[in-house]
Amino acid sequence: MGGHAGATGATGAGKGSTMEGFSAPVQAWFQGAFRAPTSAQIEAWEAIRSGANALVIAPTGSGKTLAAFLWAIDRLAREKGAKVPRPGPAAAPVSKPRHDEPSEGVRVLYISPLKALGVDVERNLRAPLVGITEACIAAGDVAPDISVGVRSGDTTSSERRRLASHPPDILITTPESLYLMLTGKTAETLRSVDTVIVDEVHALAGNKRGAHLALSLERLDSLLPQPAQRIGLSATVEPASEVARFLGGTAPVTVVRPPTEKRFDIAVEVPVEDMTNPPVIQAEMTNANSSPDEHRLGSMWPAIENSLYQRIIAASSTIVFTNSRRLAERLTARLNQIHGDDQPVLARAHHGSVSKETRAQVEEDLKSGALRCVVATASLELGIDMGEVDLVVQIDPPPSVSAGLQRMGRSGHQVGGASRAVFYPTHRSKLLETAVIAQRMMGGEIETLKVLSNPLDVLAQQTVAQAVGGTLNVDDWFTAVRRSAPFANLPRSAYVSVLDLVSGRYPSTEFASLRARVDWDRTSNTLTARPGAQRLAVTNGGTIPDRGLYRVVAGSADAGGTRVGELDEEMVYETRIGEVFTLGTTPWRVRQITKDTVEVEPAFGVVAKMPFWRGDSPVRPVEVGIALGELAARFSRSGRDETDVASALADAGFDGFATANTLAYLAEQKQATGYLPGSTTFVVERTHDDVGDWLLILESPLGLAVHAPWALAINARLRDQWGLEGKAVPSNDGIIVRVPDKDALDGPDWLPASVSEAGARSSTDDTSMLTAAGVFLFDPEEIAQTVQREVENSAIFASRFREAASRALILGSSKPGKRSPLWQQRLRASSLLEVAAKHQDFPIILEAMREVLQDVYDVGALTQTMVDITQRVTTIVEVETETPSPFARSLLFGYVGEFMYQGDTPIGERRLAALSVDPKVLRELLGDVPLAELFEADAVTEVEAELQRTKDGWQARGEDGLVDLLRALGPLTVEEVGVRLGPSDRDSRSIDDLIASAIAGRKLFETRMAATSYLAAIEDAGLLTASCGAVAPPGVPAAFMEVPDSPVQQLIARHMASNGPLRALDIAQRFGISPVTVLTALRELEDRGVVDSGLFLPEELADARAVAPGDVQWLARSVLERIRSRSLAILRGSVEPVSTSTFACFLTKWQYCGQRLNGVDGVYTALEQLNGVEMPASTWETLVLPARVADYEPSMLDELVTNGEIRWVGSGAIGARDGWVRFFAAGAQVRHTPAEDSHRTELEQAILDELASRGALFAGALLDGLGGRGLSTAAAELADAIWSLVWEGLVTSDSVAALRARSRGGRGVQKTQRVRPRGRALTRRNLVGLSRARSGSAGQRGGNAGPIEPSLSGRWSLTEEQGLGETTDGAATSWAVEMLERYGIVTRGAVRAEQFPGGFAQAYRLYSDFEMAGTARRGYFVQGLGGAQFAATGAVDQLRATDDDLRLESRHHVAVALAATDPANPYGAALEWPEVLGEGGDPKRNPGAIVVMVDGKPVFYLERGGRTALSDPSAPDLVREVGAKELVRTVRRGDLATFTIEKVNGKPVRQSEWLQDLANAGFAEVPRGVTLRRRIH
Repeated sequence: MGGHAGATGATGAGKGSTMEGFSAPVQAWFQGAFRAPTSAQIEAWEAIRSGANALVIAPTGSGKTLAAFLWAIDRLAREKGAKVPRPGPAAAPVSKPRHDEPSEGVRVLYISPLKALGVDVERNLRAPLVGITEACIAAGDVAPDISVGVRSGDTTSSERRRLASHPPDILITTPESLYLMLTGKTAETLRSVDTVIVDEVHALAGNKRGAHLALSLERLDSLLPQPAQRIGLSATVEPASEVARFLGGTAPVTVVRPPTEKRFDIAVEVPVEDMTNPPVIQAEMTNANSSPDEHRLGSMWPAIENSLYQRIIAASSTIVFTNSRRLAERLTARLNQIHGDDQPVLARAHHGSVSKETRAQVEEDLKSGALRCVVATASLELGIDMGEVDLVVQIDPPPSVSAGLQRMGRSGHQVGGASRAVFYPTHRSKLLETAVIAQRMMGGEIETLKVLSNPLDVLAQQTVAQAVGGTLNVDDWFTAVRRSAPFANLPRSAYVSVLDLVSGRYPSTEFASLRARVDWDRTSNTLTARPGAQRLAVTNGGTIPDRGLYRVVAGSADAGGTRVGELDEEMVYETRIGEVFTLGTTPWRVRQITKDTVEVEPAFGVVAKMPFWRGDSPVRPVEVGIALGELAARFSRSGRDETDVASALADAGFDGFATANTLAYLAEQKQATGYLPGSTTFVVERTHDDVGDWLLILESPLGLAVHAPWALAINARLRDQWGLEGKAVPSNDGIIVRVPDKDALDGPDWLPASVSEAGARSSTDDTSMLTAAGVFLFDPEEIAQTVQREVENSAIFASRFREAASRALILGSSKPGKRSPLWQQRLRASSLLEVAAKHQDFPIILEAMREVLQDVYDVGALTQTMVDITQRVTTIVEVETETPSPFARSLLFGYVGEFMYQGDTPIGERRLAALSVDPKVLRELLGDVPLAELFEADAVTEVEAELQRTKDGWQARGEDGLVDLLRALGPLTVEEVGVRLGPSDRDSRSIDDLIASAIAGRKLFETRMAATSYLAAIEDAGLLTASCGAVAPPGVPAAFMEVPDSPVQQLIARHMASNGPLRALDIAQRFGISPVTVLTALRELEDRGVVDSGLFLPEELADARAVAPGDVQWLARSVLERIRSRSLAILRGSVEPVSTSTFACFLTKWQYCGQRLNGVDGVYTALEQLNGVEMPASTWETLVLPARVADYEPSMLDELVTNGEIRWVGSGAIGARDGWVRFFAAGAQVRHTPAEDSHRTELEQAILDELASRGALFAGALLDGLGGRGLSTAAAELADAIWSLVWEGLVTSDSVAALRARSRGGRGVQKTQRVRPRGRALTRRNLVGLSRARSGSAGQRGGNAGPIEPSLSGRWSLTEEQGLGETTDGAATSWAVEMLERYGIVTRGAVRAEQFPGGFAQAYRLYSDFEMAGTARRGYFVQGLGGAQFAATGAVDQLRATDDDLRLESRHHVAVALAATDPANPYGAALEWPEVLGEGGDPKRNPGAIVVMVDGKPVFYLERGGRTALSDPSAPDLVREVGAKELVRTVRRGDLATFTIEKVNGKPVRQSEWLQDLANAGFAEVPRGVTLRRRIH
């Protein structure tokens, strides 16, 4: 519809013939809007004109929707025009249509599978309706009053009532809304329907939603005097006859399918030369505290993102499709990040989790050109009009060919236009599938669609709903049901069983708890709905299942365990107690699974499976799998001649890099196994994992629908015949079977019981069962029964049973008119299944089994596969490999690779995941992974110290030890020998004596290499002479002068075995050998598996050793494994949660405490991070800002506020002179608590009115305005009134001086030096100034009032109106982002302390969205704070770096003194105050209090006023010393007033262990205690 409805350059029949039968106004509008109809429209009109049912199959943009509507609109226009007398010449002008009068009922019913698509169609109908109306008016005819309405799940109740009382002529709805209308009173409005248009019918025909609609259409026909004409609209679909059968049921359907020459422009781009060696991700600064020196792994994503960005910029509009919501969100964020924060938004996400309003806005923005790119999932797959889209991008292959065509059809929407699409495979394993889907898309070879057969749960629901409308004859209903295609072959016995089900005739008394929904009068053979049946049918209608999430709780749910997150329901069904999964960044081990909760405990250091893995892995259609196998077989047949396959890939749009990577991938696979798995050749690969277990890997392209039931059968065989618990794991590309004993395939444990008992017979007939391939072979006649037996006890069957029982309305509802919560549905379904399992003919048992075996699994294809293997059409070959082949690696390490590719995963987890993989396999999996990014620097230096014998306890002793040292390490200088000898031999005399004695004994000799003197073992004389030309002394025995084979290689191999990473140049310079010779020897050693090349030195070591980035290093494999093991041990400890004191240290650093900022920019940075945080006014400039900005001066804050970069707002008074104040950066939304105005004085209200009417005013101008209102007030009275409004958050000033004057001095909560009195004359002068202002500046907005009361300085204005109680979703999101930037790691306590609207529940929802978008990470980072902690990017790495610093600097205590209310102080908010600090008092986050922390632990708490304090009596002497000094430094830096500490922990200060430390720090002893006097400036 819309702008693409007709052809813009079509040729063929003339307009008159093609639009035969249309009225003149309709023809006039159409011919004015389009050049000519499309062939699809012409043929569709011919079919529709005949009155027959019609199925129109045409590509997107061919105008088929308009074709369906236009005939109905024309008929409506004719009928409505005939009912109104034609106006005469003198008649008044024809009026526009009116829609407030009752109509006769709905005439045209348009059904869309998507709510958004219905809204889109309603919008696009405006053009023809308005155009035809105008054409009628222009012709002097009566303007037809054709009304359009939309009813969907988003329609408000008031709108639904209006639609019922004033039904539109054209009603746009969804299958579910049609069902609800038919089941309620609004069914009467449908009795006039004569045309039903079903759009995107291919999206409904093959699923339960379509079966449900088919029965709704039959129910609709039963209301009509004659069946309505059905018009189906579909994109390319096969077979057309099957979709036509679905549309018409038993009625004939005319298929309109004009030949199309749709042009495709497909490109498959791989933006890197070698996908096994992707570039290293560059870290980005996300916070001034973040380190750019983050470790990163190679990843395809930066190259893909940059290439994609360039394509988006080059196009006017782009839609990017992904296969998961998480990826859509993350890719959107990355594209906008690349585009720049200062630029307009480049891309927005569009998927099911985005609200309908946002989705509609995104669609409109793309069409209007306001938005360049949309990143979507299947939400934009169907025919929503997205306007002219230049380019479609697909990340990884789409789920199916049909889905790919739908997505690609978004581009080139106009008739004859070419659809442009670019595919970006993210891994080599995706290349072949991309090629196959691209080829089949261009050839139109889509998957075969099949209408469901007899879904009994749908029948049960529709039967109850139909009975609600009145007495239902059983035979008539049976006839109506069988008219629909899904139930055309419904047996009478199955029909009767469903009626028994809904009428309460269950096969056993054990079903007594289930209630009947209808009464079946078997005498009259009628059904009558029971009371409550309508409510139940309406609230539980439709087929879309209730699938929710299980809560994940750390600890016991009953004991108040803390929430960690949620898990997908299907994953929980597949999870067993004891398994480990990753949620966020933390691995969790399952302890217990209850009705709605998964109880877990941390499993640190374990690389676990990823959650949501089912939902993010679309099932490959079997037809695509077969084609995938055929392409692989084509390569296999081509031998070394790759031309044929390269040509096929080029035809599919592959660029050079994509083709080269595909051919290399296939060649490596064939080299590794000798075979390529295909549609007629399956490969079973036997290999070991890193712990010695056998892995049997079936490599097959048939897809998960075949492999999943196959894995069930394999697990049954493992359990029943060999007593092994099921370990077969299926995927789209094969099945992995893990055998826990490395000798299992050859040992007696693998023998069937009959064979083990027979003993000697184990080598005869049953020997075939011992082969790896034998594990996968099944009798074709038994495989289906085996799968069915396993399905009955599987988790997925229980899940589908619950859904079917709920759909059949037999689970009921706990509350009338509301759906039961999921946990209640699960509980009831579980109890029902226990009973129903005994009755295999129970309808819901049959339906759940049918759904699993036919809809979820493809048992038919599996059975055929076994037939093909038996008949040798398909061959299973078995190979044994030392390491997994490329295809097997994709199966084995898919989730690990995905985990490592996520750039926002903390360093520890990412490196741990990589190092947990064997280095050889890691190299094969990810190519040349820079191990420098994985190795710990401490591990490298420690291993090097051991190898080089410089580590304590590893040094040589005595003369023999010296000789052995040189034999092991090779030549050393005297200085090098010295550091490798034990303490007793290290003095120069001992070293000289040892060397002289060894040389004299012909054990050592001196020589020179590379102009340096060395000591060498006598046995190396011939080796050094032959390899580097070293001169041996006379008299060396001939045996030692023999030249060994490959001397350079031997020399270098020994040197490498005793060193860490080295460059070839380092070796060449040490031995004086040509670098070319060294490189040649190293490469030969690498080929022999002795050394490896790559990047091994961590950056800090590379910098220290002057190794340039990118310089290739060499490392002996034995040393590599040693460093890897040592790094792994270090990392396992580093990923555990840190202590609360470490978190406190981290938080102070994250918030720049310790005077880490400078200048005005530093003040702005600090205030921006503290945006919206409330603290006492007297605290901001005395404690908060000076703690962060080293050179803080009040003038810096004055500058920012005066320039408008920072604003301040009061939020509550504290005493007479002080109050809570928030600072906001320019552009940030001001938040404050709405004030009560019931106690507002007349003066205060007048001030508000004056500021509201005149804007910002100086105090003098404000006084003038008040005088004009008849109010006379003194300066002090005005000040009190204004400040009362300030503390209510209603008024603010553009000057900080007023705030400073009001709060400083002895009456503020943070006592400061009292402002010096100005004297009586100065006060009089102020009053004179006010008087002059009244007389001379009256009426001037913002006029200068001259000298004024200091607390009234600056211009006063109203603050913004937004209050906390009115916080919008956008404001809440901004606040949540601020908290993430403020705290780095957000916990429940921090959210509570900020008084976030909606509490932690609301914040949790927002942060879960952030996690999906990749802007936050969930994990268990800090001990004792619950599992639901959310971290900003880079925060976790800095947290752990802080932990490392505390360990390294344990003797250098770090102290910081903060205001107790400072958000950098976590105690009393995120953390509980330690009990040791509570002796004699109760520390709180009170205004005016100060807390001193040393190494993150609070050791001293000074209460407001300073008279009493709390301390840690167990603090060591050094901790007390640094704590007292930091307290004094902070107080004097803030220029606080003199105060005296009288008591500590409830006792006189003189009895405190802190007395001497306070005195040494600067306190003076006085009779009452100790005093800290303010310094006189």
